[in-house]
Amino acid sequence: MIPYELFISRRYLSAKRKQIFVSIITFISIFGIFLGVAALIIVLAVMNGFEEDLRTKILGIKSHIELTTDMTGPMKDYQNVRERIADVEGVVASTPFIYSQAMIRNGNGVTGVVIRALDTQSAFKVINLGKIKEGNVEYLNKIPQEISPNYKNEKVPLEGIIIGKEMARNMGIFLYDPITIISPVSISTPMGMVPRMKKFIVVGIFESGFYEYDSTLAYLSLKSCQDFLQMGDTVTGIDIKVNDIYKADSIARNVQSKLGFPFWTQNWMQMNKNFFSALKLEKRVMFIILSLIVLVAAFNIISALIMIVMEKSKDIAILKSMGATSRSIMKIFIYQGLIIGVIGTTLGCIAGVTIALNIQKVSLFVEKIFHFKILPGDVYYLSELPSKVNYGDVAIIVAGTLLICFLSTIYPSLRASKSDPAESLRYE
Repeated sequence: MIPYELFISRRYLSAKRKQIFVSIITFISIFGIFLGVAALIIVLAVMNGFEEDLRTKILGIKSHIELTTDMTGPMKDYQNVRERIADVEGVVASTPFIYSQAMIRNGNGVTGVVIRALDTQSAFKVINLGKIKEGNVEYLNKIPQEISPNYKNEKVPLEGIIIGKEMARNMGIFLYDPITIISPVSISTPMGMVPRMKKFIVVGIFESGFYEYDSTLAYLSLKSCQDFLQMGDTVTGIDIKVNDIYKADSIARNVQSKLGFPFWTQNWMQMNKNFFSALKLEKRVMFIILSLIVLVAAFNIISALIMIVMEKSKDIAILKSMGATSRSIMKIFIYQGLIIGVIGTTLGCIAGVTIALNIQKVSLFVEKIFHFKILPGDVYYLSELPSKVNYGDVAIIVAGTLLICFLSTIYPSLRASKSDPAESLRYE
């Protein structure tokens, strides 16, 4: 048995012929709430997806913690340092690394590159290159016999290098092509100081999915990089992987306190602080902006209910004459506003979650119809539109929308409850 107030409010929603304008405003209100809820869910899901995808890719190529020596040059005796930090609670694995800027030259031109040295035995316990599109990482240590004969006329045996997919595309480089690395470190010759140059063979092409990395990073084996940069048995630092990325700051402090001077740690949150702070700020701003759609729909609800109160003034007077209290009259119009809100919110929630869970298919469909790329890789960090539905966000959106719809019913329902039945029926 439903309350009579709810029964009457449902009857009022189905407008008569002369009240068709009220019905149109009601439909617009439902559509506005539907649109606002769906837009909020979709946009926040995409932004959550962006944040998670970027974090995954950044923490794939880069480690959770970087350990270096503070202003004292390359790190010596790094194997002993790795053994000491292995006992720190939370540390899962570590690997030595070398970073250096250089130039790559081939027959098609020259471009800047960031060289990173890989210790293939330990590196993949800490970092992830992404997909190896062509070639093999193990060829960094030793180029197979079937490739070596192609370069038998070289004065010294060539070593391997792995480059990103975008760099290979931009430079017109293919697997097993020779390229020359030009180091910023000069060497002394009878002709004066000249840049150090060495030829390498491209033994692999990787794709991280992160345009910045795919277009600027190149990997050498640790031994090749040490020889090329004349670093002896030293490294730039040590990359560390931890068991909980959100405790990286405290683990980094423990590592630094154990090693002491001159060692210095930086965790992933410090290295990317501005980037992720900007993402969070953008997410909050988008939430506020899109919430305005729901607020506009709420004003439509107020307009529709006020018009219904005016149209139903005689009905309200008759109900009061039959014994209906002011509280019951309020309930009729509160229920009516909430029905509009629940219908719009439910439809918006279903549509928003459905589109957010299938955003990649939707984006491909849109690209096919309008013949343009939503996320061109040379402009944005990502080549695909990511999405992650956070059901906590969905719950907040639903609760907030229903609260706004409830608040929008208060003024019209109060106005209806305070109407004087004698005044409404005076001329009847």
